Amino acid sequence: MSRTFFLFLLSFLLITACSDQPKVIESTSDAAAPAAGESVLDQINAGASASAEHQVEVKEVLHTEKYTYLSVTEGEDTYWIAIPRSEVAVGDRLIYRGGLKKQNFLSREYNRVFETLYLVSDIRKLGAPGTAAAGGDIPEGHPTIAPPTAITPAAGAITIGTLTADPKKYAGKTVRITGKVIKVNPMIMNRNWIHLQDGTGDNYDLTVTTNENIPLGAIVTVEGTIALDKDFGAGYRYELIMEEAMVVK
Repeated sequence: MSRTFFLFLLSFLLITACSDQPKVIESTSDAAAPAAGESVLDQINAGASASAEHQVEVKEVLHTEKYTYLSVTEGEDTYWIAIPRSEVAVGDRLIYRGGLKKQNFLSREYNRVFETLYLVSDIRKLGAPGTAAAGGDIPEGHPTIAPPTAITPAAGAITIGTLTADPKKYAGKTVRITGKVIKVNPMIMNRNWIHLQDGTGDNYDLTVTTNENIPLGAIVTVEGTIALDKDFGAGYRYELIMEEAMVVK
């Protein structure tokens, strides 16, 4: 065996032996910090925390019966958000937290598809005081009406004051409440969000979710299930809430 052939054979065996070794794959972290230069939209699309606060400036306003669509800028990014119909003008500066991402969202009123749109509820004008809703932990900035004086509950209904005095007693139970609708946030997370007051419990603002369309200012009796410490994500977190409510005729 020649020296040259022997060296060739030795090299081949070494290469073969190395290729048979198991490959080492470096682990990656799902919680890696955002890369330098990452845009606001990159962070939102990556599922930024619902507690993250965004300051934006309004560049375009489109009103519909239920929503107000806003083209906003944040830093170098421009994107669309939708809020319950509100009086907002071009140039207004807003603060919001959270948001529910929608892809290919169709606006029938404008016959327009928004490729990416964020449904936002926790929003207020910059410089305006944030008023935390008594029924939840998230401040909201939507139009409301004056709270009512004491409303007589319908047959079989309890007052909001009775509910808030001992909420654990009613947790998981179906109760009936009569109150005045002082705020409406329509069709967020495939449900309507109304806020009821009845003049009791220091005018406690009870949040109610329902599939029924209940107008602002109406006095209604609703029946639904009471839940405590409910977290829907996307910035919706409530210590006390009534779910899947139906209007009692």
